[in-house]
Amino acid sequence: MKWFLISIFFLPFSVNAQLRLNKVFTDNMVLQRDKPVHIWGKGIPGKNVEVTFANKKRNTKVKIDSTWIVEFAKQKENAAAKSIIIKSGNENVELKNILIGDVWLCIGQSNMEWPMVKEMYYKEETAKSFQPLLRFFNPTYAGKNTYNVPFTDSIIQNLTAENFYKGQWQNCDSVSFKTMSAVGYYFGKEIMTTQGIPIGLINISIGGAPLESFISKKTLRNSRQFFEKVKGEWLTNDALPVWIRERGSQNISGIKDCPKDENGNNHSYKPGFAYQSGIEPIINLPIKGILCYQGESNAQEVERVNEYGALSVLMVNDFRKKWKQPKLPFYYVQLSSIDTVKYKGHLWPQFREEQRKLLKLIPNSGMVVCSDVGLKNDVHPTNKKDVGLRLARWALNNTYHSNIIPSGPLPLEAKYKNGKIVITFQYSGISLLTEDGKPVRGFSTDGINDCQANIKNKIIVISIKEKPEFIYYGWRSFTNANLVNSEKLPASTFKIKVQ
Repeated sequence: MKWFLISIFFLPFSVNAQLRLNKVFTDNMVLQRDKPVHIWGKGIPGKNVEVTFANKKRNTKVKIDSTWIVEFAKQKENAAAKSIIIKSGNENVELKNILIGDVWLCIGQSNMEWPMVKEMYYKEETAKSFQPLLRFFNPTYAGKNTYNVPFTDSIIQNLTAENFYKGQWQNCDSVSFKTMSAVGYYFGKEIMTTQGIPIGLINISIGGAPLESFISKKTLRNSRQFFEKVKGEWLTNDALPVWIRERGSQNISGIKDCPKDENGNNHSYKPGFAYQSGIEPIINLPIKGILCYQGESNAQEVERVNEYGALSVLMVNDFRKKWKQPKLPFYYVQLSSIDTVKYKGHLWPQFREEQRKLLKLIPNSGMVVCSDVGLKNDVHPTNKKDVGLRLARWALNNTYHSNIIPSGPLPLEAKYKNGKIVITFQYSGISLLTEDGKPVRGFSTDGINDCQANIKNKIIVISIKEKPEFIYYGWRSFTNANLVNSEKLPASTFKIKVQ
């Protein structure tokens, strides 16, 4: 067994402690069921470390690089609280209230980070928030909620991989869930309720972060297509999104004491930084799957939109390789609707289409459509309940093998014959419908002007004299398209060739 012993992200238990655990190990955590349990940390080289878990003991010696790791046999799900006891010399650490269940990693931007206290249904959900089998590791990070101003000295000091994230596992209750990822909460609660197992959520999303931040620098460097993203000073690198470089410059440009490397000053938007700070340190921790709500920062220039599919494939393939899980589930959220110059929403239809194409590029993936919950002038829709529950549908269908339709209608093909275009769909359910009961809207043959379309059970029929090259659906930044399936799940934006 090859382990990745990472020398960052470790938690000292007292000022003078020599025995330390990786920061992901705290009271109240959830360990992944049906996978070997790895526990690791740092200590004094040559010292013995004894770890007790599930009535078993493991002993190891601290290596010359101060790292240690032990492995226990895989465990079945268990809602009965367990303890982990770690001893080394005179030091003794006990972790309490540990459960065995499924652990999901949440990554993305502010819409994944968006806390329950700001969510549309927060008040009514508060009464239901005591969920002792739902746990979350929701660390804060250096620079959180600091926008277009220079970072303070205290923020700058924490722009290192080992200090960037700070937090601990928490039980879900009416107080703690206020800061929990709203998308993560609704997803986790649904899986926990339907499957009857403990659920742990690790949320390392960062407001405004580009996808490049969640990808290993080494992986980017070794990519023939994307190596230029880690070439030279990142703040002036034209291979990166313009907005993230502008915001980064406002925060850290010219600061001499900022932690840095060959690509310049550290920042949460810097390529590879979220990976180095939040993902690499927990690679030894088995997980059930990954949830991703990201894209706004990569959707503002044509070049970034066109490369997003390949960049996403690079990231997911790397995650699966690092976790040694070739079929690690990856469920993601398609961007919603918006109509504002600020976020260059005119590119969002194409971006949503690039995200739809990922379903074929990434096996064992699923995409949530949420164009119906978008806000016209705000990049942060407050309805995260539908998003989280729709993510759960993908997991329930594909990971937990429940008999549930995972998605709204996704196009299969469009064929022209005898003056009619017939469009067939996957996930149409019993029948195609419209969300508001009115005639179907959102179809176009040029991406600009709507054309009349009709629902015929599970297909769409468009009468037209000449065969167009493409058929479009929902091809507006803020779309009023209304096609849904029998589960009332919305159809995805799409542009497909007419055969």
